[in-house]
Amino acid sequence: MIVPARFNGPPGSGNGGWCAGAFAAAAGARPGGPPHQVTLRVPPPLETSLTLRDGSVWADQTLVAEVAEAADAGPGVPGVPFAEAVTASRGYPGFAAHPFPGCYVCGPDRAPGDGLRIFPGPLPGDRTAAPWTVPGEVTPETVWAALDCPGGWTAIGSGGRPYVLGRITAAVGALPGPGTECVVVGALSGVNGRKATVDSALYGPDGERLAYARATWLALV
Repeated sequence: MIVPARFNGPPGSGNGGWCAGAFAAAAGARPGGPPHQVTLRVPPPLETSLTLRDGSVWADQTLVAEVAEAADAGPGVPGVPFAEAVTASRGYPGFAAHPFPGCYVCGPDRAPGDGLRIFPGPLPGDRTAAPWTVPGEVTPETVWAALDCPGGWTAIGSGGRPYVLGRITAAVGALPGPGTECVVVGALSGVNGRKATVDSALYGPDGERLAYARATWLALV
């Protein structure tokens, strides 16, 4: 496996959600199949040959991630109407201050058609919501990426500290259609020291839940 430079999160490393989706797919995860859990041990390197061996992803002698089938992916998050997600997105904190403005998923510096441009704005109750127009090429990795940052911003928005993904368990029921208008929602479950537990879910244009995840994010400072 190689993580192309385009799919970055923080500068110089891969977006956690996209990489986790790629690692899970390599381990056998498929839409409609059981959830998979991916634990990132180091920031996933870009443009580097990676190997999956016995449930572990390696860059030469460096352990990058661990992958395993999981029992569930958390409770998910209830959806909201598309119009409500559009309104919430206007208040996206990342427009004013973003720790990684070039992030493939939520970076405002990414041009339309380059990044996913998912901008999760706040809702009451430590929740977020964002509209998402699905790109022309959508893969399971794309969906894992879309589930990533909307959950993380519930933690970032609550304390203002930068966080990065540490672990994510995702269940992908189906891929959204290219060009469709979807909604991605997130919710903060709890914060314990540097660790924040968050949930997220992706809903299609008809309101059907297509995928959901539970993740642990780690504060950098």
